[in-house]
Parts: sequence; structure tokens; C-alpha cells
Amino acid sequence: MRLQKTKSVGDILAKKLIIATGNVEQIFQETPKALQKINGIGTHVLKQLLNKKSLEIAEMELEYILENNISTSYFLEEEYPKNLQQCIDGPILFFKDGAINFKNERIISVVGTRNMTSYGKDFCENLLADLAKYNPIIVSGFAYGIDICAHKAAIKNNLQTLAVLAHGFDEIYPKIHKKYMHQVCENGGFITEFWHDEHPLREHFLKRNRIVAGISQASIIIESAEKGGSLVTADIANSYNRDVFAVAGRNTDRFSKGCNQLIKNNQAALLTSAEDIAKMLNWDLEPKISAPKQHKLFIELNDTEQKIYDYLFKTGKRTLDGIALECRIPVYKLAPVLLQMELKGVVNPLPGKLFEAV
Repeated sequence: MRLQKTKSVGDILAKKLIIATGNVEQIFQETPKALQKINGIGTHVLKQLLNKKSLEIAEMELEYILENNISTSYFLEEEYPKNLQQCIDGPILFFKDGAINFKNERIISVVGTRNMTSYGKDFCENLLADLAKYNPIIVSGFAYGIDICAHKAAIKNNLQTLAVLAHGFDEIYPKIHKKYMHQVCENGGFITEFWHDEHPLREHFLKRNRIVAGISQASIIIESAEKGGSLVTADIANSYNRDVFAVAGRNTDRFSKGCNQLIKNNQAALLTSAEDIAKMLNWDLEPKISAPKQHKLFIELNDTEQKIYDYLFKTGKRTLDGIALECRIPVYKLAPVLLQMELKGVVNPLPGKLFEAV
């Protein structure tokens, strides 16, 4: 928390510091000379790291957390959401309230315009009813329109729902949605990276969107004008190599123009039904019984390929980003290696940008 509150240190630099020093405590025990050897640590950042005011603020926030039974999730902990862990700019720490089960890997975000039409409302409600058999967690931003519609539809269909807030737990925005808080907590919960007294500022909503996109396997845009926060979420999801779906509408409909543009620019797949999502994300309800695979013997793998194969063999299906993170191989280097491994017959590419060892 002290590191999170240190000015001029964002999530990316914070992770770099933690990896370079070994743990968070060590950062504040290192000598200034040692810290300055870390790339990105100049005189200004060093001054902020040495400022003990951030420690005092963190201690006060800790009191609030303990008094209000707020849980925390640290990015190196096992229970930290795996999808979000793969995002380089994911929060090093976030706060949560409710009963959220992140062991369910089927997590999708559903977002859209605040000015929801009857077309968007009906599509959202019908989609989540049809998705219920796949039991995904439904993520959204607790805002007006499509967001709150998605949360309510998830609850109606006995699905976990997760609301990502753009402010601290001391207030709720919009206030009219306070009546839904208990239901959301009972059927999932709330998370936020903002401290309890932080307000819903414009820039906070943009930061919130990266969590909505990053924590999910895929993002669904149901309605959007030509500009809006939903399109930002779609852009972020694309930057994370996550699947994006959009609901098409008539060219004359103002709140279909953003979705139509995403589809036209190949930034989103056309969404017509729940089956589109299940097929793309490889959500098989029943495990398919296949003939035993004949393992090829004596295939030569180089050190990098062997490292990737061993990881996939041990862990099962994993995304491109997940393999890159765990094997410490940049995505641009990893993609051609996986292609070579596929040609050698030791790796299978799967829908949803997943890979598995053969």
C-alpha cells in the first residue's frame, strides 16, 4: 500500500521495483545508490520512495480496511485473478468486498452505453439467460445502462457478478444504484484499486476500464455511440490480446455505430448468440472423448521450446499472454516459437487464443 501510494510510481514501475529487489519490503530498505541502478528510478522517483509520508497514509488506510473487513488482493498472490496477472499494467493491489470466486476461469465483461435502448436491454438480458448454462462470472462497471443491466441479469440467472468501481468504498456512484449493492455482494462482489476516500473522477473511469478488460477472458460491447468508455474497454482488451465481441445494429441507430465500427475494423467479432462466445472461448459443456493421442518420440526441442512444452504439459491450456508471463518470453518472440512447436506436432492451438501440449 505504501508503494501504491508513492507518487510517480505506477503499477508497471512498481512491479519492476519488486522484481528487481525481491519483495516490497526490500524496496524501502535498499540504499539510494542501489535503487538508482534500477531502470526508471531517477532522482525525482527516488525522492518519492524515500518520503515516509506515504507510509503514514498507508497505515491510516490499513486501519479503515481492518475496521470494515475489506479484503485485499496482491498481484503475486495465488488467488489474484490469473487474467489480470497477465496484464503488465494491472494493479499491484486491489481491494474487494463480497464473496468472489476467482477459481472460475470463465470470466467475461459486458459493457455498453449508459443510454441503453430497449434493443440493447433485451439483447443483454437474453444473452445472459442463454449464457447461464456455461456458468461464467459477469464483470461490469456498475454504471447506468448496459452495466447495471448486466449485473441484474447475472443475478437473475444465478451467475456471479463482479462490479469494478472507479472510486473508493466510502461512496457509491451512481448513488441510485446503492439499492443493488447487497444483491451484488451476495452474488459476487465489488473490487477497486482506489482507496476508501477517493472520488469518481474522470481519469478514474479510464483506469477502471483496464481492470474490466484485463480481468476477463473476453469483453462484450452491446451498445455504443461512435465515442465512449465501452470503446476504450474494447481497445484495451485488444491490446491484451483478449477476444472482443460486439452487437451489430442498424446504421441509423446512434448507439450501434460504435459496435458496427468495431466489427467493420476487425476489432471485434460479430455477436449474435451465447454460442458465439462459447465456441470462440472453447467452453465445452461436456468433455469430448477422443481417441488416444500417439505421442511422437525423439522430437528435438531447443531450450526455449522445451521450457514452453514443460510448462504447458504441467499446467494444461494457457493463453499466449499467460505463457509469455510465466516463461518470461516477450509475446513477439513467443508467437513464432509456438508456430514452430505446432509444426513439430508438440503444441495444439485452441479457440480463445489458448495453447496446450500434445
